[in-house]
Amino acid sequence: MGPVDEKSVSCSLEETKELLQRRLQLATFTEIGKALTSSLDLKEVLNIVMEKISELLRPKNWSLLLLDEETGDLKFEILVGKGSEKIKDLRLKLGEGVAGWVAREKKPLLVADVHSDPRFSKKADEMSHFTTQSIICVPLLTRGKCLGVIELINKVEDEGFVEDDLLILTTLADFTAIAIENAIFINKVHELTITDDLTKLYNSRFLHSRLEYEVERAKRFKYDLSMIFLDLDHFKDVNDNYGHLAGSKLLKEVARLILGMIRNVDMACRYGGDEFIIMMPGTPKKSAVTVAEKLRSSMSEEVFLKDDGINISLTGSFGVASFPADADNKDGLIHMADNAMYAIKSRNRNGVAEA
Repeated sequence: MGPVDEKSVSCSLEETKELLQRRLQLATFTEIGKALTSSLDLKEVLNIVMEKISELLRPKNWSLLLLDEETGDLKFEILVGKGSEKIKDLRLKLGEGVAGWVAREKKPLLVADVHSDPRFSKKADEMSHFTTQSIICVPLLTRGKCLGVIELINKVEDEGFVEDDLLILTTLADFTAIAIENAIFINKVHELTITDDLTKLYNSRFLHSRLEYEVERAKRFKYDLSMIFLDLDHFKDVNDNYGHLAGSKLLKEVARLILGMIRNVDMACRYGGDEFIIMMPGTPKKSAVTVAEKLRSSMSEEVFLKDDGINISLTGSFGVASFPADADNKDGLIHMADNAMYAIKSRNRNGVAEA
């Protein structure tokens, strides 16, 4: 047996190590692909992405931003790392900073030293008191459309990112984009079945199904369930004088006002036309009347359609009813709240009545 060639053994070990590493990466990507494409829940998808990025690439800070279809801005969906809380509400325009550039150009980018790249924006660093050194950023692309970007900042080892990191992140982003698109599609389908197209409040279909459930819960746990029934006063005049587009915009502004004044557990619905219903689980009638009065007051003080230069005032007629004090089922509760509202409507409007 001849002498052992140490150089040959060393090369062989390196090749074996590299082969094992590639197989491990392939197995990891297969696992990631299965996990991501098996979920239709956006939060679950984002949690999987968060876990795998931290495991594979070990960035100090990183974020996933999605494109807001209404504004065209990038908004943060995931933020991990030092100072992330301080920039969670920051929005980036297309082309702004590295993330904005990647989203606009739909190209992955590795910036080894941000101080030598004019595309880098200091805005996030200044807000978070963090110092960015290197970045890799890749677009989330599906069928030629950019959904957002994944951006990694500063590697844990302080050695900077390399091309292999960019390749791994790009592969991960391909899986992620498909999963996010699927989840967004399912969310939209679900929203269409329970949400009013115009105001984005719940619709009457949701109201009837959910109210039945809430009445049963109130019976079981022996608590009050209150309802506010609201009808806008002289809404027809708005349509007649300013057109249906102005009327539709007014309904949207009223919906925003309602949402800003109720709790997360309360449910606001557009019942039909210019009628709205607010379900208030665990709320006695007295408290619901207080909320209705505050909403009535805020509505009468608000100036609506300011952006269109119309500047109109608006009032509403409110009826309040509660389970079990006024009704023992969902239809009875709606009927009693509706009757209370019409009692105000038939008198002087712009008021609150109890069943």
